[in-house]
Amino acid sequence: MSRIGKMPIAIPVGVSVDIAENNLVTVKGPKGTLTRVIAPEMEIKQEGAELVVNRPNDLKRNKSLHGLTRTLINNMVVGVTKGYEETLEINGVGYKAAKEGKTLVLNLGYSHPIKMTDPDGIESTVDNNKIVIKGIDKEKVGQYAAEIRDKRRPEPYKGKGIKYAEEVIRRKAGKTGKK
Repeated sequence: MSRIGKMPIAIPVGVSVDIAENNLVTVKGPKGTLTRVIAPEMEIKQEGAELVVNRPNDLKRNKSLHGLTRTLINNMVVGVTKGYEETLEINGVGYKAAKEGKTLVLNLGYSHPIKMTDPDGIESTVDNNKIVIKGIDKEKVGQYAAEIRDKRRPEPYKGKGIKYAEEVIRRKAGKTGKK
């Protein structure tokens, strides 16, 4: 039995979960609404203030989907109650970010500024050298953060670039001159 898959999902007060046909799960909460189609093999039951995910048999595919299904639904519940947040840091001389409406403008040492528009349901804010991305969909928040980081990844010699706040950059020694 999957350790993660067999754990029940607690549904907090103020959150409603609707399971339609073809495993279309809709979670409504104080921060918004999320919908997702879950694999049809998985059986999702609501028992009081908890959701339980069961698998029909022990085929490899169903074992894999069991924990995944539970985690996806749990992420939806957490998203509509608390939301998700990702913080990026910009390091480098002359590297900076600014907000113009829903557009994030990045100056990262290229000959031109990079403009990125916030996706639907995602909000980004800039504070000095930090970019904070907030939203209710964990997948979208993580994807947008990864796309921003990809514009100038941190390099190992000087540590310049965009990195996650909790990320540690492994530094390398530079060239040494001849003696």
